[in-house]
Amino acid sequence: MRTLDDLGDLAGRRVVARVDFNVPLRDGTITDDARIRAALPTIEELRRRGIARLTLLAHLGRPKGVDPQFSLAPAAARLGELLGEEVRLVDTPEDVDGEGVVMVENVRFFDGETKDDEALAQRYASAGDVYVNDAFGAAHRAHASTHAIARLLPSAAGLLLQREVETLTGILEAPQRPLVAIVGGAKVTDKIGVLEAFLQTADTILIGGAMCFPFFKAQGHEVGSSLCEEEGVEPAQRVLDAGSDKLRLPDDLVCGREFSADTEVQRVDGVDVPEGWMGLDVGTRTSEGYAGVIAGAGTVFWNGPMGAFELEPFADGTRAVAEAVAKAPGTTVVGGGDSAAALRQFGLEDQVTHLSTGGGASLELIEGKTLPGVEVLS
Repeated sequence: MRTLDDLGDLAGRRVVARVDFNVPLRDGTITDDARIRAALPTIEELRRRGIARLTLLAHLGRPKGVDPQFSLAPAAARLGELLGEEVRLVDTPEDVDGEGVVMVENVRFFDGETKDDEALAQRYASAGDVYVNDAFGAAHRAHASTHAIARLLPSAAGLLLQREVETLTGILEAPQRPLVAIVGGAKVTDKIGVLEAFLQTADTILIGGAMCFPFFKAQGHEVGSSLCEEEGVEPAQRVLDAGSDKLRLPDDLVCGREFSADTEVQRVDGVDVPEGWMGLDVGTRTSEGYAGVIAGAGTVFWNGPMGAFELEPFADGTRAVAEAVAKAPGTTVVGGGDSAAALRQFGLEDQVTHLSTGGGASLELIEGKTLPGVEVLS
């Protein structure tokens, strides 16, 4: 993969950079600027190399055409605060001019962006002499701003994209043993590729979240009113058949009457969920056992919470795993998404080796899939 050093002398050159500023908003205010801050090393390195102008491309949400509620104005303002200078927001690539840092409005406002349209990519490319992709969170999409444009200009990975790819491929190709994979979340079908990949490479796989219930159902346990993905039962059985020696499932649960912070809570010693109850977290015995496995790991990869951590009565399992990962002596990699949100909720985001900015992209890379935005930089 080409890196910034492969672009040669950048002094006086105009750079077009794809960044991932798909940040959460509430009433027009950014509630988490982690992705913007993650782009700062590349932006500052490009400026250190004396570029004439930096034009940023980014998306926000999934708008249907031009929609003011998906404007990148809050992101431009926040980046300006972090850089200590104005970041101008322009409507189209043709409006880019002058020097400094310029941001083009949401690329998904343009027809053809998600179709990898070359004509649109030409418009983006007209703003620069070289292209840098630092948007790992969008690298698994073949879009005009992540893929087609890289064929039109000398192109390379930014520092963030480079680190993401090298870190994630490294834990698969040459991990320090034992390699412990912690996989949680809601759906087995979303993670089946990751589970099958880790059956080949990991020493232990710890399962949590609602995705454990298709496994329990496959084993003949009662799941009560728990979120249990029916189409996940067969893949769960397949994983059980292929790697029961590596796989570790919860052995106690915390249940609630309903998905609410105020609901009645019952701790279950075992994994059969009573009728009318739903499993919403792993129990204390499970979280302590998982923490013990994590403490002995040489490398840890974590993607997906152990339960409904956003509800305080059901946050203990995810909190225990997050604290164990933060304390683990080896390499610790957290694969974005809800796991990253959990680390931030518990104030532990700075205590892991690598916190990925791309949930979906990190999973696809772990699965062994080719990421179009990375392949085009090869």
